[in-house]
Amino acid sequence: MKDTQRNKVIAGCLMTLGLLLSLLMGGISAKAQSVNSYITANKIKPVGITTSIWSGFPHYNYNKGYGKPEGVVVHETANPSSTIYNEIAYMKAHYNDAFVHSFVDADHIINIANTNYLSWGVGYPGNGKFVQFEQIEVHSKKAFAREMANAAWYTAYLLNKYKLTPNDACYDYKGTVWSHKAVALHFGGSTHTDPYGYYLKTGKTYFGQGYTMAEFYQLVKSYYTSLQHLSVKYTNTSLTMDVKTVPGNDFYNHVPKSNYTTKRVNYGKTYAGKTVQIDCTGKCSGTGTLYYRAYYNGKLIGWIYGGGLAKHVTYTATTKTMDVKVTPGHDFYNHVTSSMYTNKRLHYGKTYAGKTVQIDNIAYRDGTKVPYYRCAYQGKRIGWIYGGALGVRVTYKTINTKMTVKKVPGHDFLNHVTASKYTVKRLNYGKTYAGKVVKIDNIAYRDDVKTPYYRCYYGGKKIGWVYGSALS
Repeated sequence: MKDTQRNKVIAGCLMTLGLLLSLLMGGISAKAQSVNSYITANKIKPVGITTSIWSGFPHYNYNKGYGKPEGVVVHETANPSSTIYNEIAYMKAHYNDAFVHSFVDADHIINIANTNYLSWGVGYPGNGKFVQFEQIEVHSKKAFAREMANAAWYTAYLLNKYKLTPNDACYDYKGTVWSHKAVALHFGGSTHTDPYGYYLKTGKTYFGQGYTMAEFYQLVKSYYTSLQHLSVKYTNTSLTMDVKTVPGNDFYNHVPKSNYTTKRVNYGKTYAGKTVQIDCTGKCSGTGTLYYRAYYNGKLIGWIYGGGLAKHVTYTATTKTMDVKVTPGHDFYNHVTSSMYTNKRLHYGKTYAGKTVQIDNIAYRDGTKVPYYRCAYQGKRIGWIYGGALGVRVTYKTINTKMTVKKVPGHDFLNHVTASKYTVKRLNYGKTYAGKVVKIDNIAYRDDVKTPYYRCYYGGKKIGWVYGSALS
């Protein structure tokens, strides 16, 4: 009787244990989840790249030359207890044995070696072909997902940077995305099989199913596609601009590389030299690139890259004489700089320093208050120059007289006539000589004002030029 009861108890325990195991296994199966879908569902975003290039690494070109890798190799450290900083420190100390370009974990992408030069992490001949980075082993579900997001995005970033098309090389050994294992099997140089074991084990532990290079590659492709499409910040505006005479860019229905399907709607050369109206700008994320939505004669002609446009310039014929400053700081060009025309320097400003030139045209560039002037010297045109390089024409005449400084002069004594070709600085405050009688030996008439300037002396000492209204 006791044996029978004992057997029943044992049988019941075994049944209960079986049910528990069944429930447990069923729970694991229910919890199985793709790492990639977890990244998407939880809106995990890759971190930015931390650049920390160490100067101690050697510099050798890739097989195809400087800055010309043929793909990316994904590694894993096979050290469950290390940190990203431990690994970097170790690699710097042992780079003669091996080193890679970067390290990735759940919170970092740290670039330590210039990716334009090869590293040696897979042996010959793979080292001469690939950019290489290591992944640190992490120990939680979220950390593994974040690390995969960082590693896949970084791979996509490198492909995009070096204009390489994504192609999974792990099965046919033809492509741009490689595991260390694939390189070892195809090229030799090593017997390593990473990151397969790490992906398989960590995926099973935290997601109920092993992670694979094929899944990693799909994540790479997704990030690569996103890098091809830039987010654009649009801003309404009202501008008038000129299409360059050699625009080098065309007009599109949308900002290129935005989320919209883009097609060319007009050639830039069709509107070369024309003035267009702008009602909206688009700034691409991660760049300073501006696109402009342009209209000509009231008709929408499309979006064009800012490099194809120039600030609008208004020209007015004139006749005047000016002096090139003794230190002009600007040169003479065939056209107004930053206009729709291609510019080249015709003469250095210093060649005509202090000379008097004739002006036949004045140009105002939108957004620039100081105009440009088209100049001739002794009847020969020498080019356009920024107005800041010119001074007002001043006519000087020797005189011999005395005048009194007003009690409230309102002007100071300077080394030269203001706005002239000379660099001006104050020599004395006007109030210092208020009410004093000064001797005058020269009068100067500036072309743009009626009141003259006077060169003054007091007590036999030159005290400077002063505007005439300060004297009586």
